[in-house]
Amino acid sequence: MSNGKNNAAGVKNIITVGSVLLLVLVLLGSYAVVRQMGGVDTTASDSPPDYAPVVSNIVSDSDLPQIVDEPPALTMTSQATISVTGDVMAHSPMLTAAYNSKSKSYSFENIFPYISKYVSASDYAIANLETTLRGTEGGVKYQGYPTFNTPDTIVDAVKNAGFDMVLTANNHSYDMGAKGMKRTLEVLDEKGLEHTGTFLKETDKKYIVKEVNGIKIGMICYTYETNGSNNNKKYLNGITLSSESAKLINSFNYGKTDNFYSDLADNISDMKGDGAEAVMLFIHWGTEYKTSPNKYQKQIAQKVCDLGVDVIVGGHPHVIQPVDLLTSSDSTHKTLCIYSTGNAVSNQRRSRMSLNTGHTEDGCLFSVTFNKYSDGRVVISDTSLLPTWVDLRVDPDTKKNVYKIVPLDKSVPEWGTAFDMKSATVKNAEKSYDRTAEITGGGLEKARKYYRSAAAAILSDSDL
Repeated sequence: MSNGKNNAAGVKNIITVGSVLLLVLVLLGSYAVVRQMGGVDTTASDSPPDYAPVVSNIVSDSDLPQIVDEPPALTMTSQATISVTGDVMAHSPMLTAAYNSKSKSYSFENIFPYISKYVSASDYAIANLETTLRGTEGGVKYQGYPTFNTPDTIVDAVKNAGFDMVLTANNHSYDMGAKGMKRTLEVLDEKGLEHTGTFLKETDKKYIVKEVNGIKIGMICYTYETNGSNNNKKYLNGITLSSESAKLINSFNYGKTDNFYSDLADNISDMKGDGAEAVMLFIHWGTEYKTSPNKYQKQIAQKVCDLGVDVIVGGHPHVIQPVDLLTSSDSTHKTLCIYSTGNAVSNQRRSRMSLNTGHTEDGCLFSVTFNKYSDGRVVISDTSLLPTWVDLRVDPDTKKNVYKIVPLDKSVPEWGTAFDMKSATVKNAEKSYDRTAEITGGGLEKARKYYRSAAAAILSDSDL
């Protein structure tokens, strides 16, 4: 029995030794193959091998399927058109025309029917409210120039025409003192019409960041101050503002423009902090009845461009002034500027003024279109200008004057039929169109070409 066990053990040992020897031979063979593939160099020689590495059976990275995360195609995600018109004023003859002796009330609704559809077609529409809404408490009367106090129903007419906001910082903001400036805002709030330029509290934001179709646009309004004998006080229309009221209006002094630039820069920063993706400045400036900007307007516009404002809309001259495309001093930014939008409606008629050129009867609806893209960029893509003219006619039934804003739309074939005008009146409207086109045409075309090309370049991924 023991011999059997010994023999069995011997066989087992032989098998084990044989297995080990076989494993060694396999490893040596594998090692030789690796050497021939250039994987191991045991010669410790500096000379290159006398064979080429075998690579034909090795798959390179370029032959593998490539997984590439391509960015999605750039698209326009939203668009918003902002439209702005000029001064809404109510001179004394307009108050008389608006008054109904039977109901003892005022209505201004008949001013806007023709222009309303154009205003409503924009995504957000703005007008300059160049009056106060002081009311009649304490025996105060409604009145026109030189210190305006207009019935509250002017707000209803403006809002019903499709306007979403009014500008309240102008040289007539303080015509009826602190109470007039304050009550104007209270009436606007009550009637649901947005506003900027003057404020109820010192802590109120001095601007609006308005989201229009998903695009956040910062809007801010300033007016120039009139000079007074005391440079430490603010004056508007020759009236000294109280120390409290002086803090409730955005204003600037032509003699202290550095203060204005600093204040505007701070507000721009705050607007962007609140999410503004573009910035519009509305500014009351310039020389009345001059169809060209003065040196102060040009200097201020250039500095505002340097500060990064995208659009400047001016008012106060009561006539149309040019459109221009400004370039910042470092050539990195463009600003669209219309120096004056003229009168939206007033009684400043050629026949009733020493300025008998007709320019005070002219206005416009100035529009700017913003595009937003899928990469977050917001840019101006287009601009347009619709000339307007105030037709003063007499109602055949009441024999009272009627003021109507007429849109001088060249796509409307028959102005006489569309706007109920006689042939002589149509000729006056055509002259108004020509005046506005002469002043704004060149700059407007320059701006349109630039912004349209810039927008097209974004989607084509090309550089201007």
